[in-house]
Amino acid sequence: MLSIIIVTFNSARFIKTCLESVFNQGYKEFETIVIDNGSADATVDFIKNNYPQVRLIINKNNLGPCRARNQGIGIASGEWILTLDCDVVLENGFISQIMEFAKDQKDSTAIIQPKILTKDGKIFSCGIRPTWLWRFFDIGRNLDDSDKFNKSSFVFGACCAAALYRHKSLEGLKDKYGYFDQRFFFLFEDADLSWRSWKKGWDCRYFPQANCYHQGNSSSTDNSIRRFLSLRNRVLTILKNQNPALILLFSPFYLVYDIPRFIFILIKFKGRFPKLNKI
Repeated sequence: MLSIIIVTFNSARFIKTCLESVFNQGYKEFETIVIDNGSADATVDFIKNNYPQVRLIINKNNLGPCRARNQGIGIASGEWILTLDCDVVLENGFISQIMEFAKDQKDSTAIIQPKILTKDGKIFSCGIRPTWLWRFFDIGRNLDDSDKFNKSSFVFGACCAAALYRHKSLEGLKDKYGYFDQRFFFLFEDADLSWRSWKKGWDCRYFPQANCYHQGNSSSTDNSIRRFLSLRNRVLTILKNQNPALILLFSPFYLVYDIPRFIFILIKFKGRFPKLNKI
């Protein structure tokens, strides 16, 4: 059994093609849970009128993708959890292929990363890779799709815009902040979850035969907000997961990289944190 978790926020222009790609797969053993984060457009009405089989959670306010995704996982019954952004479209056969791959994996495989492409066919993500400074990058981002991205491999982590998680492993990672750390609101939550999974000795596999297409920034979040969240959440990720002695050792390098970003944010927001529930 598979549970598909989709978070929406003013997503009427995306959710139709996303859900069409899910329900036209021909795969039957799945449930779909959509969590709406206080949409002011026609998102909720469209789902109610066209997809009554969807389990729909309606939040009054924008709680952020992390908390909303946690709500969906909390009621999911599947052995595997597929997280999808609302602007992701699955290729035909995506679900059957990735579930067949998952069936053959050892228990140590906690996460499976499909190939995520942009709408024009370039690579969006083939998984997450860290640097020694614990900056995180999507493997292959903005490169042309080619044979070098067609081989299954172990990767550090998965981009949660489209990722398959073993439900049992998620339960083992859950803490007081949820499966995905809801303090993050969004950005870096998948890198944090991947790091926590990696520390437990679990594997993440890249499976390129399952392809999907991702629009990106469907919430139209302002770039300055994204820069704020990127800095804050990266720092939180390091503080949570890195050995304290190594944090101290590498702190000069962190500061050189992050101080200019911090100064920009102070100037941009005049020393005040942005109101995330308004994003």
